[in-house]
Amino acid sequence: MDHAAGSMMREVVLDTETTGLRLEDDHRLIEIGVVELEDYVKTGNRFHRYVNPRRHISSEAAQIHGITDSRLKNEKEFRHIADELLQFIGDSKIVIHNAEFDLGFINAELKLARKDPIPRDKVIDTLAMSKKKQPRLRSHSLDALCKQFRIDNSNRTHHGALLDADLLADVYLALLGLDKAVFDLWPEADKAESDNFNDGWKPGPRGKPLASRLTKTEAEEHAALVASLGENALWKRFMPGER
Repeated sequence: MDHAAGSMMREVVLDTETTGLRLEDDHRLIEIGVVELEDYVKTGNRFHRYVNPRRHISSEAAQIHGITDSRLKNEKEFRHIADELLQFIGDSKIVIHNAEFDLGFINAELKLARKDPIPRDKVIDTLAMSKKKQPRLRSHSLDALCKQFRIDNSNRTHHGALLDADLLADVYLALLGLDKAVFDLWPEADKAESDNFNDGWKPGPRGKPLASRLTKTEAEEHAALVASLGENALWKRFMPGER
């Protein structure tokens, strides 16, 4: 599947769960969740798999994510889902919180599956972003950042790869200053860049203005919808050129 849709910028946000905290102790990956972003917007396209590690889950790790050995006994081993994962990621940048941990486990699994490792320069580490952008914060954990940016994580009674990837996508957008609604309807939006950063990386333009992405039929339908709105509609108040 080709995920490079036109000129849109695609990124994926990734999280994992493992049998233990130390790769050096031969712990393995047991769950992976990936959320797709296009032009800094969640598309709803996701990749989620549980993985049979062929070893026991440590009690310490089980307390964190709540996954049991019996839950995984009928799941595929990583080598059987490696190609699916790599195909979903494609050439996109990968957003990870504490990238050293997750990338270490993923690359260890890829090595066992006789696949090339994911290079570090393909990864955006939101932990590094947060430490650089918010150096006075006491904690840069995912929970702390959700609290900082008022992101609802009330469903996070345990860690879970897909849930955490979804929350991390919101945190990433907040770190970039893109958590507020943005209407890309003006031509100058093509040149707009965020001044937020993580170790040297800056996001590019938010993409083409919406108007330039619409087909003629879509533009006509949009104009008809706007014309049908009352004069006090929020759209007309904030988009005075669209009357």
